[in-house]
Amino acid sequence: MHLKQQYIPYIRAGLLLILALLAGIGLARLSHGGEKKAVETSADSGSWGLSFQEEGKRPVGNATMEELREYDAWFADDTEDKVLYLTFDAGYENGNMPAILDALKKHGVTATFFVVGNFVSDNPDLIQRMVSEGHTVGNHTMTHPNMSKISTMEDFKKELGGVEELYENITGTPMTKFYRPPQGIYSKTNLSMAKQLGYKTFFWSLAYVDWYQDQQPTKEDAFRKLLTRIHPGAIVLLHSTSSTNAAILDELLTKWEEMGYRFGTLQELT
Repeated sequence: MHLKQQYIPYIRAGLLLILALLAGIGLARLSHGGEKKAVETSADSGSWGLSFQEEGKRPVGNATMEELREYDAWFADDTEDKVLYLTFDAGYENGNMPAILDALKKHGVTATFFVVGNFVSDNPDLIQRMVSEGHTVGNHTMTHPNMSKISTMEDFKKELGGVEELYENITGTPMTKFYRPPQGIYSKTNLSMAKQLGYKTFFWSLAYVDWYQDQQPTKEDAFRKLLTRIHPGAIVLLHSTSSTNAAILDELLTKWEEMGYRFGTLQELT
């Protein structure tokens, strides 16, 4: 009896430790459950994605044409005609834009350039050249944020309005209200806000990994993606920072022309 009393404090300590561990596990489960619930309830957003199912055919997007049309948004043209719409995202200038503009001019092709605020402020001469050569300058936001995290119209409007102001100061004319969400990350709320501001939103139906400056695709890699996946009504996204794109664009346009494609404008599409 005396021996059992001697061990009682140790037994109590052990029981308290076990209870503490169990409580910790329970709190951890509650915590992870709460995080999961928070993610589920905030999932009004997504990142634009495509599934290519047949060569030469329009891919399946993670939203349908009909669903996007409700928000004045497009990812391709619903047509069997061999027309494509060439667009570039321009986050900054690293010396490749002049070659891109030269190739477009040589082929008489007009494109839409979705520009970030710093590109506009740092490159007024390039903006002027785009406009004078018939290209459209679209809005890629002021600071290239995750727009799906912007919940108020005031903040959303600032991201687009800042680019509009810079553009108008350079060109003396209002900016065309074409918008592309940075990284293709969007929410239905944002699409609705863009529509309320008079914008038309453009995703894409053909792109490839061309934005890593230290891992530029080879010419062969680029042609393998851009020639086999082209399809009637494609909205093509290329990045103007890509040295590969600058090097191959003249030949790429020639190859698309040889395949029977013509180049439309997003104005025609809308």
